[in-house]
This record gives sequence, C-alpha cells and structure tokens, in this order.
Amino acid sequence: MGSFNEGKLKFCIDRGGTFTDVYAEIPGQHDGRVLKLLSVDPSNYDDAPIEGIRRILEEFTGERIPRTSKIPTDRIEWIRMGTTVATNALLERKGERIALCVTRGFRDLLQIGNQARPSIFDLTVSKPSNLYEEVIEVDERIELVRDKEEENQESSASLVTGVSGELVRVVKPLNEDALKPLLKGLLEKGISCLAVVLMHSYTYPQHELALEKLAASLGFRHVSLSSALTPMVRAVPRGLTASVDAYLTPVIKEYLSGFISKFDEGLGKLNVLFMQSDGGLAPESRFSGHKAVLSGPAGGVVGYSQTLFNLETEKPLIGFDMGGTSTDVSRYAGSYEQVLETQIAGAIIQAPQLDINTVAAGGGSKLKFQFGAFRVGPESVGAHPGPVCYRKGGELAVTDANLILGFVIPDYFPSIFGPKEDLPLDIKTTREEFEKLAREINSYRNSQDPSTKDMTVEEIALGFVNVANETMCRPIRQLTEMKGHETRNHALACFGGAGPQHACAIARSLGMKEVLIHRFCGILSAYGMGLADVVEEAQEPYSAVYSPESVPEASRRETMLLKQVKLKLQEQGFREENITTETYLNLRYEGTDTAIMVKGQITEDGSASDYAVEFVKLFQQEYGFKLQNRNILICDVRVRGIGVTNILKPQDLEPVSGVPKVEGHYKVYFGNGWHDTPLFKLENLGHGHLLPGPSIIMNGNSTVIVEPNCRAIITKYGNVKIELESTSKTVKVEEKVADVVQLSIFNHRFMGIAEQMGRTLQRTSISTNIKERLDFSCALFGPDGGLVANAPHVPVHLGAMSSTVQWQLNYWGDNLNEGDVLVTNHPCAGGSHLPDITVITPVFDNGRLVFFVASRGHHAEIGGITPGSMPPFSKSIWEEGAAIKAFKLVEKGIFQEEGIVKLLQFPCSDEVVHKIPGTRRLQDNLSDLRAQVAANQRGISLIKELIEQYGLETVQAYMTYVQLNAEEAVREMLKSVATRVSSQSSKLGDGNSVAIEEEDYMDDGSVIHLKLTIDSNKGEAIFDFSGTSPEVYGNWNAPEAVTAAAVIYCLRCLVDVDIPLNQGCLAPVKIHIPAGSFLSPSDKAAVVGGNVLTSQRITDVVLTAFQACACSQGCMNNLTFGDDTFGYYETIGGGSGAGPTWDGTSGVQCHMTNTRMTDPEIFEQRYPVLLHKFGLRENSGGTGIHRGGDGLVREIEFRHPVVVSILSERRVHAPRGLKGGKDGARGANYLITKDKRIVYLGGKNTVEVQAGEILQILTPGGGGWGSL
Repeated sequence: MGSFNEGKLKFCIDRGGTFTDVYAEIPGQHDGRVLKLLSVDPSNYDDAPIEGIRRILEEFTGERIPRTSKIPTDRIEWIRMGTTVATNALLERKGERIALCVTRGFRDLLQIGNQARPSIFDLTVSKPSNLYEEVIEVDERIELVRDKEEENQESSASLVTGVSGELVRVVKPLNEDALKPLLKGLLEKGISCLAVVLMHSYTYPQHELALEKLAASLGFRHVSLSSALTPMVRAVPRGLTASVDAYLTPVIKEYLSGFISKFDEGLGKLNVLFMQSDGGLAPESRFSGHKAVLSGPAGGVVGYSQTLFNLETEKPLIGFDMGGTSTDVSRYAGSYEQVLETQIAGAIIQAPQLDINTVAAGGGSKLKFQFGAFRVGPESVGAHPGPVCYRKGGELAVTDANLILGFVIPDYFPSIFGPKEDLPLDIKTTREEFEKLAREINSYRNSQDPSTKDMTVEEIALGFVNVANETMCRPIRQLTEMKGHETRNHALACFGGAGPQHACAIARSLGMKEVLIHRFCGILSAYGMGLADVVEEAQEPYSAVYSPESVPEASRRETMLLKQVKLKLQEQGFREENITTETYLNLRYEGTDTAIMVKGQITEDGSASDYAVEFVKLFQQEYGFKLQNRNILICDVRVRGIGVTNILKPQDLEPVSGVPKVEGHYKVYFGNGWHDTPLFKLENLGHGHLLPGPSIIMNGNSTVIVEPNCRAIITKYGNVKIELESTSKTVKVEEKVADVVQLSIFNHRFMGIAEQMGRTLQRTSISTNIKERLDFSCALFGPDGGLVANAPHVPVHLGAMSSTVQWQLNYWGDNLNEGDVLVTNHPCAGGSHLPDITVITPVFDNGRLVFFVASRGHHAEIGGITPGSMPPFSKSIWEEGAAIKAFKLVEKGIFQEEGIVKLLQFPCSDEVVHKIPGTRRLQDNLSDLRAQVAANQRGISLIKELIEQYGLETVQAYMTYVQLNAEEAVREMLKSVATRVSSQSSKLGDGNSVAIEEEDYMDDGSVIHLKLTIDSNKGEAIFDFSGTSPEVYGNWNAPEAVTAAAVIYCLRCLVDVDIPLNQGCLAPVKIHIPAGSFLSPSDKAAVVGGNVLTSQRITDVVLTAFQACACSQGCMNNLTFGDDTFGYYETIGGGSGAGPTWDGTSGVQCHMTNTRMTDPEIFEQRYPVLLHKFGLRENSGGTGIHRGGDGLVREIEFRHPVVVSILSERRVHAPRGLKGGKDGARGANYLITKDKRIVYLGGKNTVEVQAGEILQILTPGGGGWGSL
C-alpha cells in the first residue's frame, strides 16, 4: 500500500458507541492489521483506541508494553481517529455545564426554537432538554438599517457597516458593568463555559467578542461565540450551534488530552488528526464540539467513496451503513454531498457536514405484531439485554430473525454470551420465542380466514426482515429522489456489521442492479480515516444582490479567506503544491428562503465561471423550475482549503485461477424455502472468483448473503461486487385476506408515496407558506375517494381531503378523463378555508378510474378584503377571496391558465355591488398550483411503479386492507377507552355503551356541544354535535371537513401506535353535525377562522370528553401585516395542556397546527419591524399536579405604517384544566402607541399601525391536570 517511513506504523481508528475498530498499516506487510475491541471495557483497559495501538505495537515490535506505561511514539508515523465521544455526550446529555448569554428579550429563544413539535400526534409534546442550565440576558442591541428612511431616523453617528455589508445601528452598546456581576455569579455556581448568541452578531460580532474578552478575564474556561462558529444570518440555529459547541468541546478536549497523555514525550513530532463531520481531518487543537458529532459516520462515507467510486463502478453510490440500533444512508457521485444544517439528538447544528440520514432501524430493532400487521422498530432492544439470541433475556429483534433464517452463522460469530461469556448465539430460545409469536399470528389469521394456511417460523422471520428492509428503503428513496436522481441508477455501497446480510434484498427493492461490499466493510469507518484529507474552512456573511457591482467585492472576500485557510494548512506542514482550494457563494432568489451553496468552477480558458448561471442550473435540477425576473441574492462567502494527504492506496490483486475453496455448507432460508448454501471465506478468495447465488461469504465478522438470482465477483481490489439479475417483477398476492407481511410493506409504500409527493411539492413551490412553513398535505385515495395514505405536516388537513375528492367525484361523474386535473377550495365542496387550495388528479388504467392523488397547500394570498386573505371581520365567504367549487385546472393535458386566472382575479359574489379585490400575488398562485400538479404527477408515477410490480388487483386490494387495518386499531382503542372511562365515571349509557357530554365556548359565547357515545363491545363511537350554536355572523364558522379532521387527529393521538392515517380511522365512527350550526354552515358563510380557531376548540372538547388531557391554548394566534408592497403571515404558539403523567409544554404549536416560526433575524432583515421580545409568558400555564405549558409573549415594533390584522381566540374563555387542575391564562392583544398608551385590541381586529407603535401579543397557557 502507501509508502512507509523507516518501519513506522500508521493507525486508523473509529471509536464507535459499541465497538472500536483499529486498522494499522504495518511496514513490509501486504495486508493491514485489523482489530475490533469493545469501546467500554473498564475491567480490562481504560481507553479502547490506546489499547488497540498498544496491542498492535506489541505484536509488531515483540516488546511488551505494560498498560501502566506510556505508549512509545518512535515506531508510529501517524494516528487518525474518528470518535463518537461528542455524539454520545449529546445523546446522553452528559456534556459540560454551560450558560447561555443572549440579547435581552430573547432568554427563551432557543427553547422555543421554531415552535414546531417533534411529533404531531404526541400529546405529551416531548422536546429534547436544553443544553444550558442558566441564561443571562445581555443589555445590548443592534438594529439593521433597511432603507434611507430608517437611516435618517437618528444621527448617523451610531451607524456602522457590518461584515456582511449591511448597515447597522448600535442602539445599545454592550453594558459590561452590568454584565460582570452576572458572569461572576455563574462562576460561583460552578459554571465556567458559555454559549453566546447576540442578535445580528453574524454581521456585527463586536459585542460577542467583547463579552468573550470579559469572560476570559474573569476565568471562564471556554466561550463559544455564535459569530465565530457559524457567521450566518438566523439566530436560532446559530445559537443552538454555539450551545452544542460549548456543551461538547470541553468534553472532547478532556478526552483528547487524556488520549494524548498516554503517549511518551515524542508525541509532539507525531501527526495525530481527528475526523470532522464534513469528512475532513483536523488537528487536536482545532477539533471542536459542533464539528465532531458525525465524526464516525463521516469516516464510512470517505471510506466507501474513495475506494469504490470510479474504481469499482461508474455509477453514483448510495452508502448503506447498518449497525445495531440505526442505519446511516448517504450518497456520493464524485463529490461529498454536504448540508449546512442538521438536527442531531434534538439539537440543530449549523456547520458544513456530510449529508448523512439516520434511520431508527438496525439489527437491534424490535419485532412486534400489532393490529394484524408486522412492525419493526423504531424501538431498539439495545446492547443490553439485546436480542433474544444474546442470552440476556432480551426481546425479539431483526438479528434474531436473521439467525432463524441462517443469515447469521453461529459458528462464525464470537462465543461471548452467557454468564461466563463463552457460549455461542442461542438459536434454541430464539426459535421458541418465534414459535410463541407464530401462535399469536396464526390465531389472528385464522380468525380472519379459517381456511388460511399457518405461517411457519421461517416465513414469519423472513416477513419481519422484509418489513425491516422496506423501512430502510424509504429514506434511500427520499435521499435520492428528493434531489431529482433516480434511485435505480445507483449502486449500493454496503458496510457496517449487519448491512451485507440485507444488501441484495435492499438493492432488489430499490431496482438497483449492483451491490458493492468493501473487503474492510466491518471497519470501513476506521479505514476511511486513512483516506481523508485535512480540511480548513472559513466563511463570512455578505449581503448583496448578485450583480457586476457585487461580484468584485465577493471575489475580494474570497481571496482574503483563501489566504487565511492556506496559512492554517501551511502551519500544519502542508506545502503549496499539496493544498487545493474551493470557493463557494451561498445564493438564493429574492423572496425565498431556499439558499444553495454554489461551488465556484473554472472554465476551459482558466477564468472563473459565473456563479449565477451555476445557481440557476442547480436550482432547476433540485426544484424543477426557474424563477424569471427575480434578483439573485448573495448571503455568504465560503472557502475550503484541503491539505491532500494520499496516504492509503488500494493495491491490485493478481488474478487467480481455480475453483474457490468451499469452507462448508449451511442451510439458509430464502423466499422459496431452505437452500443448502456453500460458505466461503473472503481471505481465501482471489481476484476473478465468481460465486453464483445462493452463497455465503464470511468477511471477518461480517456475513455477506448472496441471494438466488445474484452472483458475486471478487474484484481486483479484493472487494465483493454482487450483480443482481432482473427477475420477474410482478409479485403475486393471492389470499382472500391481507397477508400480514405485505400489509406492513404496503403501508410503508403508500405512506412513502404520499411523503414523496410532499417533498416534490415542497421542492417545486415558491411560497414561504408551503416551502418553509410546511403548510401543506399530500394524499392518495382509492377509486371511491376513500383516503389510503396521508402525509400531513398540518393536522387540520388530516383526512379532510377525502370529502373533497368524493364531492368532486359526485360532481363530475363520468365527465372525468385521462389528463384532467381538478382544483377546488370551496368549503361546501369539502374544503377547509379559501387559502387552502386542493388540486386533485384522477388516475386511469386502460380507461378505468383506479385511484386519485391530491395535494392541498395554503396560498398566502387568494384575494378578499384584506392582504393575506385572513380578514378578522369577514362576514360572508365572498369577502375572503376566490371561492372555487369545481374547475378543471388541466383538461385533457392542457393547463387552463385563462380560466384559473379569471377565477383568482375576480372572486365570485352574489352581491354584484361589492367589488372584492382578487388575488394580489397571481404569479405565486400559478407557480404553486403548477407545483401541486407536479406533486400529484410524482404520486401517479410512483403508484404506477407499484402496479407494475404487484399488479393492479393486488394494489387495489391493499388499498382496502390498509384501511381495514387502521379501522381495527381504532376499534381496539375505543374499546379500551370505554373500559377506562366507565371505570372512572358514572357517565354510562345503555348496556355496553358509555356516554359522555362535554361543551366549550368560543369567545363570542357560541357553544360547541358534544355527546360522545362509545360501544365497548363493537369498538364504535358516535360524535354527536347536536346542541352546537347556529351559524355565526363572523368568520369562525367551520366546514364539516374541519370537524372530521379534528376527530381523526384526536383518535390518532389516542391510539398511540404508528398506524396509517386513512379512511379506516373513521370507519368505526359516526359524526353527526346539525345542519345550519356553525360546524356545518351555509355555502355563503365566512369560514376563514374556522380552520385556524374553531378546529382547536373542537379538539379541546373531544380530548376533554376522552379525559385525555387538559385544554391547550386553543388558538393559532394568526397575525398578518402588510401594505401594498408586501404581506406577512404567522401563527404563534402557546401552552399545551397537561395530562395524567406529564406537564404541558411551553411555547409550542398545539394540536391542529405545526407550522414554523420565522427566525428573529430574518424577520427583522426582510420586514420593517423590530422584535423587542419573544419569550415564554411565565406562570401562564394552569397549576395542578401537572402544570400546563406557558404561553408566549411577542412584542413587535413597526418601523413603517402598515395594516395589522389579528385573528385569535381564548381571550374571553380560558383553556380549562382537568381533574381539578386550574385553567391556563387567557391570551391578550395590545397596541402600545407612540405616546405610550396601552390599547386593548380584543381577540379579532384590524388596525392601521404607525411607525414606532408596538404590538404586544400574549398567547394563552395550557390547562393544568389534577388538584394540588
């Protein structure tokens, strides 16, 4: 391999969570030495990497090195290491004690984040804990100066040009005298590390630098400045990154200093480098927390990309690294795919890192049979007790299924189990556990169809493996296809302990023809350390329109940053000829939030290429369209310096002749039964050996399964290449009832289709509401309009589209043709409110209607009496904008632009005298409608692929079966709820039924009355809303679809199992809504508030009836403001209700919404506002054994005159507590005028605000649970 230096060793180490892998290059030896150790084994050694180095040095030198003595460095050339120390500290919350320093008014900013809750159906709203213990609010403030008017507001003495080129005003200099005692107080509490994020420090870092200097003078050990780590606009991710860095860097430094202290004094001359999340190496002095969290997985990506791409295949690669608890998926097509922001263990990190997607499915994923379907994960059995076969009393996991099938060979697995750690895997107990599960599964299947044949243990184990494989295929499809690449055109690069057992099946499911397994697949992350380069990065913000005037300035900044990174690399010993550099501009279209980091290219004549041309090309590739006549904005300048090392080189093997040696034969179970399968050892195979499937290749501790209809070839580099033959694609499913395995697989496939439609819509839309706030939903329906799968981001869309599709089906009848696309938004046609436009595409097979796809998105402007189309005072639907009952947006393949423009620009009105404005953003509407058509088209092509694979009859059968499966889950839940409620209360109905009555009030006094009757025998429920107030002369009337969405949302929350969201959820449920009530209004009624306000009250009433949790804030706090030139819309979170075992969560979006909040710095950069305060409203949650969550306080000063509209509830009637818990605080909306008067605005109002006036919104808290 690579040249060696006077007989010195080179070490590549990956310290993982469970195992530490060591690869050492030994002088004079053809093959490197591989060693695998437990990462934590305190009874034998203190540190696994040191132990690995010690053992290999002893072997090589023949000299004993006692564990108590230091490691001699004279025989080591270099050490390269990746470590999960940072990741584990983050996951286990075992980092350093830190405090957060933040601009006054924003103490809760990082806790609130973007307001979204991690899981929309989790009533407990579990959010990761904060990394910091204390918060110091810093007296300082910087304002951006957006235009000449603002520049002239005061004397220009306090105006400064920031790093980004933006003009800023230092409104309040940093008050060090006030800060000093607060910092001293932290030191007295034992906190000596700080994370600092001050508003707009990305462009004006002086206050952060002054704070760092003060903290250092007082004795703080470590200070992480957001402006130094990630100088980019957006305070929340920048602050979270600083918190992660402050939390982890001291832990890493402590570990590294301990590691380095184990070597003798020659270490100074030794080259020790550590792998960063971006796939580059860094010396110990520059290795920090926020760049270390993907250290191990990054080594694997470097490993497969540098040894397989262009050496073993020309195809782009999908990296598939399957471990015990999770699987990492990545892509490589000639350059590392990086992201600038990722979320790990609940913490957002904004720094360049490899785009690695982690799925909660691995060898340790639990196997369950629930509601008539196989389920794998996401829970893991962990390393202790582990799977059943580990002999520690564990539960069945994927590893057990692989053992049953013969995919894991006990003879080749270490015998480290049992009390004395000397026994092999326990196949006997594993089979007994599967037999128990088989009895349960077969009993269920016989109850469905007495003539059905029992499933064998092997069929059940294979079923679970197939479901696990489909779980892992979903993120691979998303990773490739959301970026516009065809999955089938890739090769699968498989590594990790468990990956090669699943490789053929995964590749076949994805339509791939080629699998590559590196000969070091079990330790590829370690091997990758030796293939990586040393990387130095520098970045700074630059805010300008991309133009001939700004390009020279961007170029000047690039040159300055390049000097910095080259100097850092030269300090590490790199010569000029070994340094390569890359330059980037972070660009976006004006009016969008979608920035792309564009790499500078050199043209054939040696000149620099035009970044804008490259940006437009990349944007079109990823999003499918161009934005015409739109400025391109520069956000950041970034450079990357690479010190090229070229250390490990793959070596060609000589071709071999002769028959490969068979080590033995083993029984392996494939789909069509047991096969007597030959086993080979990779070390005894040579270049050119060809092994037809089925066969087994043992590669150290990794088992490579070569399935039937595949063949394995040993390549000239000693790797395994598996070629898959094209087999007949159609899968026959012949039983009269749902196959329990296929049911789970189809659930995944249908949901995957809905999710991919959503990704296409998000990619191709241009409006902020859809692209960034994710206010959309995509779904798939049967030919009767019954919902099959729904991928909602916003629960108020749940199940609501089914009535829309069914209305259109009845309306159009036989007048639907191939190539038609329908559009509607009218409440009486199954809509919610007018901004939510639904696009429906009927799909035909040989002239027969076979299913529908649909997408619903919130359009920011649809006309009506106020900009933003959310008028607080609308009294009739025609005041709210364009109302479309039924229109063919595309007819027989032709986009009907003239017709849709007319509908959008001239809202229909019975009152001809009223001239209601049409849409104010027509081009945005048309672009987003085209995006919705594209999303539907994506769904159609994916379903057609499914039909091609399984046949139409089977796909349609499973459309029905998944609905029946969801119905069964809801029936079981209703039975258990009926039993619980009847034991707790006397509210009994007749015989087997339980009846509960509940009601709540809107702020105008109108009542929502519910009588809930549950049949405990049949598992059925009647939701009877008789007694609800009539239609209101206001806009909080709610169409029937909104009530259905609220009911289905509540049922899904109560099931607490990841069932598919489809029509089956409502099958055991009857919803009765009296016609003419404000939950079933006339087609003339105003409804804009029903979707955003009344939906929340219905949810509170239903969950209270079920005694599930106290009321949440019960509102979305809709705020819109704007003038003739712009419009802005947001919904503001509040407190969630407490439950029987949990406190409510503060400052979060509740129940029927989950849209994101605009970052404070973006808010001030793009709109004429100053955000004075955004924090928790202390003690606004109701008290009780469990407290309700607190609401929020939001104070916005307007810098220009604008029209402000607020549409809110719970300003009169407070969110109620439950079981004796106290009510949450009511919300309030105030205007603070220029002369300091405080004016109460009520719950719903429109007001013309002058420059300098402040809007203060206090959102409601959640109710408490249980009396104290």
